[in-house]
Amino acid sequence: MNKKPEIGYCGNVHPAVSVDQLIDNLQQHTVAVKQLLAMDQPMPFGIWASATALEQLKSPQSLSRLKDVLDENQLVPFTVNGFPYGDFHQRVVKQSVYTPDWSTDKRLAYTLQLADLHHDLLPPAAVSTISTLPLGWPAERWKDGSPPKEYLRRCAENLTTCATELDRRYQQTGRRHVICIEPEPGCVLDCCGDVVDFFQRSLFPRGESLIRNHIGVCHDVCHSAVMFESQDEAIAAYANAGIEVGKVQVSSAVEVDFDGLDSDEKTEARKQLSSFCEPKYLHQTSVQRAEGERRFFVDLPDALAAEGDTGVWRVHFHVPIFYQGSQVIGTTQNCINDCLEALVKHDVTVNHFEVETYAWPVLPETVFSGSLNEGIAQEMRWFHKLISQEI
Repeated sequence: MNKKPEIGYCGNVHPAVSVDQLIDNLQQHTVAVKQLLAMDQPMPFGIWASATALEQLKSPQSLSRLKDVLDENQLVPFTVNGFPYGDFHQRVVKQSVYTPDWSTDKRLAYTLQLADLHHDLLPPAAVSTISTLPLGWPAERWKDGSPPKEYLRRCAENLTTCATELDRRYQQTGRRHVICIEPEPGCVLDCCGDVVDFFQRSLFPRGESLIRNHIGVCHDVCHSAVMFESQDEAIAAYANAGIEVGKVQVSSAVEVDFDGLDSDEKTEARKQLSSFCEPKYLHQTSVQRAEGERRFFVDLPDALAAEGDTGVWRVHFHVPIFYQGSQVIGTTQNCINDCLEALVKHDVTVNHFEVETYAWPVLPETVFSGSLNEGIAQEMRWFHKLISQEI
């Protein structure tokens, strides 16, 4: 990390299906966060635009409105979250967030539209990073949840088509776009090993130079921690494979070490864990036992129903990165520092860090009592202080 990286928060925390909602959120929240941080220079933030908003932004008038708000308030959408396609804040999201997947033309078209938008919004010479889903969610019809070769072939073909189109635009405009595949627990690619294998078996044979220039990885610290990956091993795996880490999503998961609790504390821990069960998002859960066995559950309620009070539990629930937990509930906050140390150790340059705590609206009240804007600002201060010690 020789160059000073750009750091911002992810706008997918704000409900924004339409352009009007997107602009309202910028004015009501992003501007307020900038003021709370007392920033007198342009502030980076991660932009998210649904497929509906993208269609509306084809209108020159709508695009001009968005650009005017960004310019007037000195807001720079330094990166794009291209993971959620539809309404990320509907009453129930769960597995629908993984559709359409990379085997479909819809995902390809949406991602290229995001690249067009980002080109229009970014300053000249800036590199565009766009995070995207790790191919998709395993279909129930797949044997043992393993993707068939034809599915992987279609995903690789669409990603290669995307890279080819982005390379054509790079030759014309000088703007480099990097599509960053974001592994997530339970998905087709849910750990660093899956990602490296997919690149080596399915992508690199289609044009290694092309792929390296325009397809990379978005390393989400929370996701990696839930899979009980060592941050060092994950970053080393990408570095050794020559896969660019286009951006890091700075995030923290819920963790409970039941083996370190007494009987009363275990009861309280289960009670507090239950408060993280909510109907909107999927909260994949891994349970690691002392003997090394690990069990994976699609959702936290499944784990609570099937597991006793043993082992270390990690839950895919993005809690504020400054939150350290309670007397019986912990977090994987320390993995954020581990990630930064790994980047330095393996000489991996990452210029985009995006704090992604999208679960603010569904957090238990005991976690944070302030306003959303205050919480985001506190996260940004916490991470700026941490990263300043590592670069």
